Amino acid sequence: MKKCFDADKYLKVQKKKIEKRIKMFDKLYIEFGGKLIDDQHAARTLPGFLPDLKIRLLQEFKDNAEIILCINANAIEKSKIRADHMISYETEVLRLIEFLRSKGLLVSSVVITLFDGQKKAVDFANRLKDYKVKVYFHTFTKGYPTDVDTIVSEEGYGANPYIKTTKPLVVVSAPGPCSGKLATSLSQLYHESKRGVNAGYAKFETFPVWSLPLKHPVNLAYEAATADLNDKNMIDYFHLEKYGVAAVNYNRDLETFPVLKEILHRITGKNVYYSPTDMGVNVIGECITDDKAIKKAASDEIIRRYYRAVTDLKKGLVGPEVPERIKLLMNELGISEKDRIVAGLAEDKRESVGNLPSACIKVGKKYVTGRKTGFLSPVSATFLNALKVMNKIPDEVDLIAPMVLEPILEVKNKTSNFKESYLKLGEVLSALSICSTTNPVVKKALESLDKLDGAELHATHMISDDEMIILSNLGVNATCGIEIDIN
Repeated sequence: MKKCFDADKYLKVQKKKIEKRIKMFDKLYIEFGGKLIDDQHAARTLPGFLPDLKIRLLQEFKDNAEIILCINANAIEKSKIRADHMISYETEVLRLIEFLRSKGLLVSSVVITLFDGQKKAVDFANRLKDYKVKVYFHTFTKGYPTDVDTIVSEEGYGANPYIKTTKPLVVVSAPGPCSGKLATSLSQLYHESKRGVNAGYAKFETFPVWSLPLKHPVNLAYEAATADLNDKNMIDYFHLEKYGVAAVNYNRDLETFPVLKEILHRITGKNVYYSPTDMGVNVIGECITDDKAIKKAASDEIIRRYYRAVTDLKKGLVGPEVPERIKLLMNELGISEKDRIVAGLAEDKRESVGNLPSACIKVGKKYVTGRKTGFLSPVSATFLNALKVMNKIPDEVDLIAPMVLEPILEVKNKTSNFKESYLKLGEVLSALSICSTTNPVVKKALESLDKLDGAELHATHMISDDEMIILSNLGVNATCGIEIDIN
């Protein structure tokens, strides 16, 4: 995919934007929405945007910034899972702490929000002692969301303990949505005000992009990504009324802004923001270098989201309204699932091999297919075929000999409660790694794995979670059909 987003320009312009906002206050609490690390949605929608770009941005402020991580006690109690990595929210918090610290960034504290005595939340707080991070418990804010008098009082935000911070920029982030970032930020503003500190609030959201048209594919891709939350992009009517400028925001921010504005006024004694757009600091729109290419990338992302929503529906993870919402977005743009070429070719392959589960991957400009074999899952077979094509290895050459695969499969089924008639991608990669120590052809093939970054793949069956995670880690944009049993 052609790069159509200038990451270097973004870092420079975004840094200046945040610096300008910091200068308005003695201390700035900035709520970071979306994924702090591994932002694959942004990378797919804005080719050229790097998954770790937000971390690079924060490193520009590392001497003057610290990070507060929020996690909802109910998410801990319910063992809520991040679908992209299939790990719990609390595990993601631990991962964030370790990763951010490895990049020289200060994670000063973790706030467990909506705490009401949940045992698992207490257990998690005890685990955090090993990470030498201060833990705070915040309860539900009394009076929220309508009783501003109570919210901005000792019974409301004042009932939460003050989180000690030492830097002029405090980033408030979380492992996922509904973690209490806003409430934590506002609670801090209340306490800072009581201490005579001129503290401010700002919001960092990658999407929707306020300066792009309402129906721009990039903004519609955000709606597709949040279809399970039923987020809707809207013109910021507060911004339009105040400045006469059309800006894009989304329904939840617009609905809560009047209360938020009043809360901020009660705490600070002044009006700093007159619209949700005013609160934001993101400059994404200024760094797009090829709008036509961006529109194509975003449209492709919407189609991928549709396939994933259909799969999630089959798994029982979402209701039928989620793929229906995305389908309506596709109709608005005049695109359909048939525009995903790898999906059509995967289906063609399945029909040509007697209805065996199949897959297709696009690497560069080449389309490579594969099918379930006696030893390999459709994804594994297609993956091996792709390595051959990328390295000009003849098709008849086995990167892994059947005599190697067979005993691996036998041992797998002897040690597993669930019998499978094939090896999945992770197992095949392990076998390739072993074979590469004695086979230079296999070694060369493995060295080309980075060329799969940005590849498109579709399988006619439901890809397992562990294979999906590996594909994602390799940078492969994978979708699948809804067949479940491929044994």
